[in-house]
Amino acid sequence: MALLKQHLLSVAATAVLALPLFTAPVTASSLSELAVAEHRSDNNINRNEFRHPVATLELFGLHPDMTVIELWPGGGWYSEILAPYLRANGKFIAASFDTSGKPDSYYVKNGLRYQQKLAANPEIYGKTEVIAFQPPAKLSLGVDNSADLVLTFRNLHNWATRGHLPAVFEAAFSVLSPGGVFGVVEHRGYPGIDPKSGYMDEAEIIALAENSGFRLALKSEINANPKDTKDYPKGVWTLPPSLRMKQTDQAKYLAIGESDRMTLKFFKPEI
Repeated sequence: MALLKQHLLSVAATAVLALPLFTAPVTASSLSELAVAEHRSDNNINRNEFRHPVATLELFGLHPDMTVIELWPGGGWYSEILAPYLRANGKFIAASFDTSGKPDSYYVKNGLRYQQKLAANPEIYGKTEVIAFQPPAKLSLGVDNSADLVLTFRNLHNWATRGHLPAVFEAAFSVLSPGGVFGVVEHRGYPGIDPKSGYMDEAEIIALAENSGFRLALKSEINANPKDTKDYPKGVWTLPPSLRMKQTDQAKYLAIGESDRMTLKFFKPEI
């Protein structure tokens, strides 16, 4: 395990590093160190190969003194990097599921699981602010013009299938300061694809963001996967890490890897 992390660190870093792997308590550190830090599981570190967290966050312009909001952080894969990176000089806000509903609901169970993850490691997550974000009932992300960066990773299809995506984009636009960035990573489909598949049409997302007031700064292929044919029995969840077909054709889906993803950087105009 230690050898694996050391190898990944040497590959990910852009400069020669003579420092040991990171241990708690966490202070300011590079994204490359945090991507393979000791508080991350081997399974999550292995996902770096497909999700390129360092390059993605650098593309979105992340700096350690920013106020950053992550929409629906799920199990906290990106939070494991964002929370300690922003801990000393910035502010990390997790806009997670509302946990005030029925105890057996998907949102409540997963929202509580995320909160438990944070509480279990205060050296990493102790300064994280958690707010309830549950469209359409709870759409506020905070005071208008108060955030530098809003991020969402593989969530747009969830809001699209319920008709909430325009409201989510408007909420992100409102909370961002002029010049602030909205960073989007989503499973990329083709025109007309059903979002219930987990995939979204890139052109549709760009148009929706622009209709909400955003402007497109750039789009990147850093999370692209040309092997993804997007025509699976269980939608995008056929691929890893979900592998919902279980043992059926598992080797084939593992060989494809995680989904083809759009990576879009929008900004809120200053005028």
